[in-house]
Formats: sequence, C-alpha cells, structure tokens
Amino acid sequence: MEIGIDSFAALFTARNQPPLSGEVSIENLLGRIEFADKEGLDVFGIGEHHRSDMLDAANTLILAAAAARTQRIRLTSAVTVLSAADPVRVFQQFATLDLISKGRAEMVVGRGSSIEAFPLFGYRLEDYNELFTEKLDLLLKVRDNEYVTWEGRFRPAINNLPVYPRPLQTPLPIWIGVGGTPASFARAGRLGLPLMVAVIGGETHRFRPLVDMYREAWMKAGHPEEKMRVGLHSFGYVAEKREEAIEDFWPGYCENMNRIGRERGWAPITRRDYDAQTGPTGAFLIGTANDVAEKIDRHSKALGGIDRFCFMMENAVVPNEKILHSISLMAKGVKGMVNGTL
Repeated sequence: MEIGIDSFAALFTARNQPPLSGEVSIENLLGRIEFADKEGLDVFGIGEHHRSDMLDAANTLILAAAAARTQRIRLTSAVTVLSAADPVRVFQQFATLDLISKGRAEMVVGRGSSIEAFPLFGYRLEDYNELFTEKLDLLLKVRDNEYVTWEGRFRPAINNLPVYPRPLQTPLPIWIGVGGTPASFARAGRLGLPLMVAVIGGETHRFRPLVDMYREAWMKAGHPEEKMRVGLHSFGYVAEKREEAIEDFWPGYCENMNRIGRERGWAPITRRDYDAQTGPTGAFLIGTANDVAEKIDRHSKALGGIDRFCFMMENAVVPNEKILHSISLMAKGVKGMVNGTL
C-alpha cells in the first residue's frame, strides 16, 4: 500500500505565536514535501481552494517547485476542481509537471466541495454536475490523443487541433476524487479510472457499498481487474503516544472545522464528535504509528482492500517541527507496519 500526505497549503500558525506569512508557510510546505521524499513516503498531494486561509489556488506551481527539490515521491493534486477549469490547460500544466518531475506527476480531479471557484471563473452552481461530466470527457480525450476533435456545451469546440506538451508517462495518471455521491463512484468505475475516497467524518466501513458499486461498474465495463485502484483520504496525525497525538491535533481541528462550519451552516464540532472519530470505527487516523497502522489495516479490510492512504494532517496550531516528526513516524513506522516490512 502507498502511504502519502495531502495538503491544502494552509497559512500555519502555532498556538500563541504570530501568524506566519504566506512566504514562510509555502517554504515550510515545500520543506515538508522534501522531507517526506527523503523519509520514504510515496505521494504528496496539494489541493485547490480559492480562499484567504489557503495558498493552493495554483497547486501545479507548488508541485513544480516540489519536483525540483525531490527525487522519488509522486506529486499529485488533491483535488483539481475540474468543473471550474479548462481541461486543456489542466492537462498542459500536469504534462509539464510530469516532464519537470521526470514522470512523477498525477492528478486527482473532482467537482469540488468548496464552491468559491465557480463564481470566480464565471460558472453557475446549477451546472455543477454537467460541468464536471463534460470537462472530464475532454480531459480524457486530450490525455489519450495528441490531436483532438471535441464539442461540448460549456467550452468552444476543438477541431483536429494538437495539444502540447505531451507527458512522460503514457497515460498520465488521472484519479477521480469522490465524497459520498453514488453516481461519482459508478462513473469512475465505468471510465476505468483510479478512485480516491475522501472520508472526513462518519465511519469508514459505511462507504463499502459505494466502493463495491465502483468495482462492479469497473468489471461490467470490461476494464482489466489488475488495474483497479482505490485510495482513501482522511484526517490523520502520528505521535509517540496516543494521548499526545489526540491532544496535539484537537485544538487546530476544532478551530479549522468550526471556522468553515460557520461559513457553511454546520453545527459546531464538539470534543465528543472528535473522540468518536478517533475511536475504533471513526474515520480519523490519529495515534501512535502502531495505532494508525492497525486502523489503516481495518479500514482497508472494511472497504475490500485499498491501494493508497493519504493523511490530511494540516493543523493550524501544530508547530512545523511536530508535523515533520509525524511525517517521519508515518514513513518509518506506519508504512513499514502496513506493508509488513517491520
């Protein structure tokens, strides 16, 4: 199983410390990616948001900077909001990243759980699903064909035009990022694309029927079974002691989720909610390396097997040095335990 980290390039501030500048936050993030590469993690993903507390609006630029500082780790989006983007430009950017990284680029594309990109780029939320369906079709057409002929509703037609540059990898890996919408799972299966499931609450085993739907759609469409891949993205953090990990992560998680919750009309997060998520069946992977490895194994079995797990470990009040130590524990402990090398 591949083990990695996803980040939204948040503006980090340790508790009782002045806010960090965007420059320092980006440098810390690039340092974490470089450190994760040296420690042996498999993948690092950067999200896409268009808000003041996150610096990932141009995620391919961050990934390109990371490519120049790393050797082995795979670099991906987490996710690219394809519904509000031009698929031709998305492909060109990731193809360029693939060349810079010498074949380590991937993308995870999705409809976007944050809606800021839609009005910013002139799209209507009423077209949320139709935009993604059409743009995914064009993205795959561009990926698989140097010369493209295509026509749709939301973008001018393309008549036998070439799209450059071409990536080093053939094909360039494109995953579908999904939440809890059944049609999204089925679509990924029909198209024969890897699936990245974001579970940021509830109990992971409840996603099994949706993952089974993906697998059934995959097989019904006739895609090779050995190429099917399922990934899982959840909050996670590792420390030397379970209590330390839980207490380190709680204040920042509470602060961040309640800030977003106020914008979206969610009920406030309580400590009881958090403790349930860090418990045996909850989605969060927070504890010692052994705790987390055992829980990843349980989640994998509950979903019928997973191929990649990515930690969402960003937290506004955990100091950078503790985050680096957590990355080391993930690489040196969790990864080895999950894969039976320790």
